[in-house]
Amino acid sequence: MSRHFSQRHGYGTADAEITVREDAPDDLRYGVAEMARTAGMGPKSIRSIACRVLLTAPDRNNWSDYPNVWEEALGLLESCEWYKVYDIAEAIWRALEHDPDRQQEFEHELNRFFREKGIGWELKNPDGIVFRGSEAFGAATSEAAQVLKETGRETAAAEIHEALRDISRRPTPIAPVQSSTLSQRLNAPRAMSQATLKRLWVRWSPSWTCPNPWMWPLRSCGDSRRTARGICAKARMSAPMKRSLS
Repeated sequence: MSRHFSQRHGYGTADAEITVREDAPDDLRYGVAEMARTAGMGPKSIRSIACRVLLTAPDRNNWSDYPNVWEEALGLLESCEWYKVYDIAEAIWRALEHDPDRQQEFEHELNRFFREKGIGWELKNPDGIVFRGSEAFGAATSEAAQVLKETGRETAAAEIHEALRDISRRPTPIAPVQSSTLSQRLNAPRAMSQATLKRLWVRWSPSWTCPNPWMWPLRSCGDSRRTARGICAKARMSAPMKRSLS
């Protein structure tokens, strides 16, 4: 039975509009530790998981659970990057696998928090924290996948589930490149491979006759670029001439 009055008697509000995605509000940072403690995890265990995720050594001077270790665990959650908060929440949830009831309790409380605070993520077994859209979005995608599965379209249903998982995977950020460096990279001459020259030759060889270009010596990057331009220019000029003579 739920320990909350509102849940026991069916009181509650509609899900808040999703306004948080790539952020971890202060309430969530505190709430993750509090929900872990409610699920039966002690301060030392919470600190141990946070330190493992963050690759941070625990403070050896903190021995007592309260207030020292508890405050240290809260401090780790408060100071880390926003996405690490979700990593820690996932790690806590997986650490409770030996006790399914407590794991389910943590999962339920975290998802309730996400819905009430308008956070666009959801903890699902066995995937972990995944993308959460609006209620209408979730109902539509779930119904579509179910209908496809019932009508024998197993592959299509699997594709929908895979697409939803892909939404949850954020691409790895690319380090910013200074404008001067980017300009140098774009304008720098690039060596043309033998294979590229061969493809040009195969494409244009019916229009004109010349020695095999992949046999030409390429002395430098600049030479290879000029060679490529020459091949294309000669091909453009030779093809109309050949058609006019035929």
